[in-house]
Amino acid sequence: MKTAKTKKELSAKQREELLGILKARFEKNMNRHAGLAWAKVKTRLEAKAEKLWSLSEMERTAGEPDVVGQDKKTGEYIFFDCSPQSPTGRTSLCYDRAALDARKEHKPKGSAMDLAEAMGIEMLTEEQYLELQKLGNFDTKCSNWVKTPAEIRKLGGAIYGDHRYGRVFVGHNGAESYYSGRGFRGSLQV
Repeated sequence: MKTAKTKKELSAKQREELLGILKARFEKNMNRHAGLAWAKVKTRLEAKAEKLWSLSEMERTAGEPDVVGQDKKTGEYIFFDCSPQSPTGRTSLCYDRAALDARKEHKPKGSAMDLAEAMGIEMLTEEQYLELQKLGNFDTKCSNWVKTPAEIRKLGGAIYGDHRYGRVFVGHNGAESYYSGRGFRGSLQV
């Protein structure tokens, strides 16, 4: 007997639409994944319904996910948000739940870490953010939270990255801060 569909599952029509979008983006941006073949990526995606749902959430929030590599150990394909600027559906967020709870007034709509978890994705690390920037000029008008090392977070801070003046910068803020031009980029391995 089949169990009822969970809300983290796409309909056949939604799957086909998403796969079409991902294929078009993959073919348009071959520099991001030289040597990889869409047919193999598609086969893996079709076998992982929950991962396809997470990719649909990345797409729904304007992240424009694309393949940026393949894990040599696991064979999994690595997707990053590749939108030119912060994903518009993921801005005005403080860093994490502790930062959100610490705000007494003018609370943001949520936190980046909570939303990433709800979407089934990981926030980019500083290293991943720097790798993404090698594929193009991202975040030239905005900034994005990146996964912050525990020792920095323990002191109340969080880090973000952006691209200005022809180079990439990594800066810091209090984790409770939020801006309309700051979001977060995610990663997903399939």
